[in-house]
Amino acid sequence: MASLPAGAEIERLIQLLSKLPGLGPRSARRAALVLLKKRETLLEPLGAAMRDAAAAIRVCEVCGNLDTTTPCSLCRDPRRDTSVLCVVEDVADLWALERAGVFKGKAQIETAEISGHFEGDLVVTQKMTIHSTGRVFGNIRYGQIEIARGGIISGQIDALADSAAAPEAAAEHDNAGGESSGVQSGAEHN
Repeated sequence: MASLPAGAEIERLIQLLSKLPGLGPRSARRAALVLLKKRETLLEPLGAAMRDAAAAIRVCEVCGNLDTTTPCSLCRDPRRDTSVLCVVEDVADLWALERAGVFKGKAQIETAEISGHFEGDLVVTQKMTIHSTGRVFGNIRYGQIEIARGGIISGQIDALADSAAAPEAAAEHDNAGGESSGVQSGAEHN
């Protein structure tokens, strides 16, 4: 039987690192070696940061996010529209969505304010606002729509049949050199 190349503490470090996503036994061994070689500049600060995070972490009582406060920083953000709900499977999905500002998939909501990128099927039963940085692509149905100059909407765009409200535009919409003053039911816009 071959003896272990390192002491029990180092082997434990390797074993724990190998449980992290994306790290198998060999990658964990390489990561441990880097940490050990850079003890003062990497290993000790990482250990302290992990102890601090473990002591301070809280699960948000509103959304389930992980943060150091509850409600979390996302739920406390005054720019958030509390009437809009986005359901994600895992906190990792929430963090990816927040970081990228991108959503791909299907959504049916009452109101939407889009400053990032949405791609997929979107039904907004009341008012959809696309801000100047907003990009919306796909099959879109809405009650009312407002598009700021610079905002982009493209795909199959339809007003909901039961919507009595007429679409409105915050400013003329300029997209790829063409201009339209609003969105018409059933029209495709690029």
